[in-house]
Amino acid sequence: MIRRATVADVPHMARIINNEAEQGLMLPRSLSMLYENLREFHVAQIDDHVAGVCGLSIVWANLAEVAALAVAPEHRGQGVGRKLVEACIDEAETLGIRKVMCLTYERAFFERIGFTVVDRQNLPLKVWSECVRCPKNQHCDEIAMIRELPGVPELEAPAPAPPNPHDYIVPIVRKNF
Repeated sequence: MIRRATVADVPHMARIINNEAEQGLMLPRSLSMLYENLREFHVAQIDDHVAGVCGLSIVWANLAEVAALAVAPEHRGQGVGRKLVEACIDEAETLGIRKVMCLTYERAFFERIGFTVVDRQNLPLKVWSECVRCPKNQHCDEIAMIRELPGVPELEAPAPAPPNPHDYIVPIVRKNF
């Protein structure tokens, strides 16, 4: 069964996601981050436990990202990941979001469910906001993919503002001892 995540699911979500992160397949997620962004997540429940997790993060008016897709090893190959992604796609349609993207190492999986490879340089800068925490930041090898939702009309929305260099300056804190 696919359902919205609850606070009781967070420790299980963290275990599944961070198991994949330890293998270099995705970014780790702290408990704090998962609690703060809980409304973005769906979980797959099999019997009485969380078998998988996937989030939908809104990037801009016409773009959302399928993020943090992870399935417990004992439940892989059973369609759990596909059902989680489809729940996110359904949510994007409900919200009126025309395109859903992902950054992945699982090209064949996402192609089977309607995603196509795109040049990641064409994605808005906002997509890369988490990249600063990634150890692969300067040599990213993830594949960018998009699935368009033909039943959702394209919105006339302002483009994201260009980056302001002042937004990315980390202040130097000097301590007087």
